[in-house]
Amino acid sequence: MNLYFRLLLFMLRVRFRSSLSMWDTSHVKFRVNPADLDVQRHMNTGRYLTLMDLGRMDLMVRSGFWKRISDQGWYPVVAGQTITYRKSLMLWEQFDLASRVIGHDGRWIYMEQVFRRDGKVIADAIVRARFLRRTGGSVPMGEVLDLVKPLPDHLDVPTWVTQWNEGASQHGREL
Repeated sequence: MNLYFRLLLFMLRVRFRSSLSMWDTSHVKFRVNPADLDVQRHMNTGRYLTLMDLGRMDLMVRSGFWKRISDQGWYPVVAGQTITYRKSLMLWEQFDLASRVIGHDGRWIYMEQVFRRDGKVIADAIVRARFLRRTGGSVPMGEVLDLVKPLPDHLDVPTWVTQWNEGASQHGREL
């Protein structure tokens, strides 16, 4: 299925789904279609990343956060991600993509996204994102968090995610 057609259908459907808080977990159901397959006849690893974009969009639209950042002239960008593939998804299989914010630091918002088929984890990922202004420059995290108040009582970035982030930053400097 053409990605633009899938995006159009997705954006039409998301508007009719129930509202969420930005701190809730979004669940989106997908089905593997022929255009998702690689030469091994299972879902292409890159397609997971594309669908993760839709999972994040579902959370942002349903929580009203997308409208708030758009009104500010901001947009999100993924600056890093790590994904672990545990099992394959085959043609026509249905699966769920769960997306949730797991924390933030002075610069990044961190999200967890998990693909499940019949309740079993197929792949899981951590995404590091920030927000940019259409006029140029980054949006300070304090301004971003002001748009999603009230903040949850505790939202701590797991230690291993912080270590991954620091390692990813160091590795980029070495190249």
